Amino acid sequence: MTRARFARLVVVALMTLVLSACIEGVKDTGEDGFINGNGEITVVDPGKRKPAPELTGTDLDGNELSSADFQGKVMVVNLWGSWCAPCRKEAPALAKASSELADQNVQFLGLLTKDDPASAKAFNESFDITYPSIDDSSGRNQAAFADSLPSVAIPTTWVIDKNGMVAARVMGELTDATLRGLVDQTKKSTQ
Repeated sequence: MTRARFARLVVVALMTLVLSACIEGVKDTGEDGFINGNGEITVVDPGKRKPAPELTGTDLDGNELSSADFQGKVMVVNLWGSWCAPCRKEAPALAKASSELADQNVQFLGLLTKDDPASAKAFNESFDITYPSIDDSSGRNQAAFADSLPSVAIPTTWVIDKNGMVAARVMGELTDATLRGLVDQTKKSTQ
């Protein structure tokens, strides 16, 4: 075996190992062709947090939107789709929390994936979701979390502290208690 061929085999083996580690904590639903998280929660100590990406794109009405518009607030970023059963289950908790935490310097932002704005608007109306969503059909914004807490699961929720650092991630369906606990913990960690 030549040295170049051996090097290629080592690279392929390493890539396989890395990719298999990346999908740890998620499962394929098999039904809808997407990966559903298992509810794994990751919380990052304040000194080890990495900057959140700037999330940009158009909202569901076609207007430009950027996460930079919410600078200085704790942000809850939820990756979702109207076709996603776990997204439907967690929607009431997200809608309620976003409404109740709005006056506490907490901003919610959706990242719509693999969906069309018309279906997303109907979803938001049926669950009384009033916070904005960015149409992330390309997956560019989801992929931008690769340097901090990446995820391939739908839904995924990230909590970003008021300094713009990624504080936590939940891969899978989120409960009201978990969401509020992560927001409170994040707020306290940056006081």
